[in-house]
Amino acid sequence: MCEATAYEEAAADPIYGFLAWGSVSLHLARVPDLDPARSVAACYLYVDNVDALHASWQAAEVDGRLTAITATPYGLREFAHIDPDGNLLRVGAPITPNTP
Repeated sequence: MCEATAYEEAAADPIYGFLAWGSVSLHLARVPDLDPARSVAACYLYVDNVDALHASWQAAEVDGRLTAITATPYGLREFAHIDPDGNLLRVGAPITPNTP
């Protein structure tokens, strides 16, 4: 079952939201002035094992640019993939006590 949570500004439509399906969480943002001809899209994926996914993508030699995994000040280990069209996909998992 998919669960949706929206965050709203006062007297406005939702500007940010989460979709969750099991252990997969997708974040979506409304960007009213986005010009698709000049702007790129961004997406964030929360996963259980960021290291395994990063290793899989490295081994697959996916097109685009894959960044190294880094620890963030907001408690996640994450990496980014920028596809050949310039779309940004960020992937992260919570830092746990046993995380390298």
